[in-house]
Amino acid sequence: MRPDDVPETGDVPETGEVPEPGEVPEPVRGPVLDHVAREGVRTFTPRWRNSPLTDERMTTLLPSRSLPDGPLVPEEAFGRVGPVVLEIGSGHGAAAISFCRAHPEADLVAVEVHVPGVARMLAAADAAGVSNLWVHPGDAMPFLTERVAPQSLAAVHLFFPDPWPKQKHAKRRFVQQHSLELIASRLVPGGVLLIATDIAAYAAHATAQLAHHGRWDVVEGARPPWRPDDGFEAKGVRAGRTVAELTCTLRPA
Repeated sequence: MRPDDVPETGDVPETGEVPEPGEVPEPVRGPVLDHVAREGVRTFTPRWRNSPLTDERMTTLLPSRSLPDGPLVPEEAFGRVGPVVLEIGSGHGAAAISFCRAHPEADLVAVEVHVPGVARMLAAADAAGVSNLWVHPGDAMPFLTERVAPQSLAAVHLFFPDPWPKQKHAKRRFVQQHSLELIASRLVPGGVLLIATDIAAYAAHATAQLAHHGRWDVVEGARPPWRPDDGFEAKGVRAGRTVAELTCTLRPA
């Protein structure tokens, strides 16, 4: 969840050092391109308190959409073999649910660390009746590292990530060399990484990181027709910002 997201009634975010709403990232410079992942550096702010409604939804709705422990094996997790898509930072699940409706042949794993957001996504998915949405309430990096096999994902979606606008927070931006390398290792040949952001400086940051990594054909173009234009996209448009859509196709090694 980005800091300017609006929690559901009763889900109270705790205070902490987070970027101000609407603040834009400072330009890419210095060692950012060479940043190496290390323990304790998070791309999210893990501060919230759950409401009784959130706890009830997690208890009643998560079991039917959770993944088996251990490595992700599609036959065991989904009961079938088909395209597997990972969405990182799914928020309240609007994009994930819309993708599942439009692509019944695929299974989408929505990874979201913000528990109140996960609970709302579970309720919305249940109401929508989609059967191909699966949920992992946790951090995407260890999930990708420890549970997703190499060359097993058809696509990865990263929509409106936290921009972490201050330069001292640049190491927390999700799009870094180590995360791009990890995603590249998990995508099938020709797999796609979709990135959307309403923060121009973050789009520039992501483009620079992708170019430096060197294994992506990047096209900036139209938004996916299945993705709803609500949430951060709607907020950005209302604020006069332009949404950058990056379609990044993995080149052969």
